[in-house]
Amino acid sequence: MVGGLTKQIQEIKEVIELPIKHPELFDSLGVAQPKGVLLYGPPGTGKTLLARAVAHHTDCTFIRVSGSELVQKYIGEGSRMVRELFIMAREAAPTIIFMDEIDSIGSSRQDGSQGGDSEVQ
Repeated sequence: MVGGLTKQIQEIKEVIELPIKHPELFDSLGVAQPKGVLLYGPPGTGKTLLARAVAHHTDCTFIRVSGSELVQKYIGEGSRMVRELFIMAREAAPTIIFMDEIDSIGSSRQDGSQGGDSEVQ
């Protein structure tokens, strides 16, 4: 158990572990299973550790990717990498994809910025 994160661990169990281990509960209630979860907080608070632990407890493949890896110099390269990531995840399903540093993918719009300076627009 990750110290001091009892509430967060319980919420993750309800949102991620329960649908993976017992999908029949959601089917019987007619409720759609969640497709993703956003873990946020300052560095060093246990987000990656929690995601790895959930993958281990649910027997899921764990794929970790940094957002900065998806921002490439040439247009289309980042998109291709994301497509390949999800193809690989489908082949290894069930899979937990952990995207770290997701804030590096989106950039704020600036007046007079050069459109070719960044791939993700």
